[in-house]
Amino acid sequence: MGDTTRRRTVLAAGAAALAGTALTACGSEDKAEAPGDGGEASGTPQAAAPGTQVILNASEIPVGGGKVLKDQKVVVTQPTAGEFKAYSAVCTHQGCAVTGVKDGKIVCPCHQSFFKVEDGSVASGPATRPLPAAKITVTGDQIALG
Repeated sequence: MGDTTRRRTVLAAGAAALAGTALTACGSEDKAEAPGDGGEASGTPQAAAPGTQVILNASEIPVGGGKVLKDQKVVVTQPTAGEFKAYSAVCTHQGCAVTGVKDGKIVCPCHQSFFKVEDGSVASGPATRPLPAAKITVTGDQIALG
């Protein structure tokens, strides 16, 4: 194997390992943070079905609003009564963390991108791509990731 081929193999293996680490980190079971002014979830997660993690109670999400869960890097919204959605809390513009939900919009403070609580689409840029959806399960008043 030549030096160029060997370098490509090492780089490809490193990239694959890094991607696996990133995916593992996305599935971590970190606890929700205590309440604060950033709109993050409150309380301690409760037991959930296998493969899920209860992150908050549905009653904590205002209709037309949402909450950012910093540790899970997700924002959960309730566009209309009883309808819950979740999206990545990482802005698609330059990777900043969104910090809250105001006036029906998910807010990225870095460059003032806003996303709609209904579908994560861009309400105003500079972001041009919607926030990716996150999978949640709602059982009674409990909202779980996964």
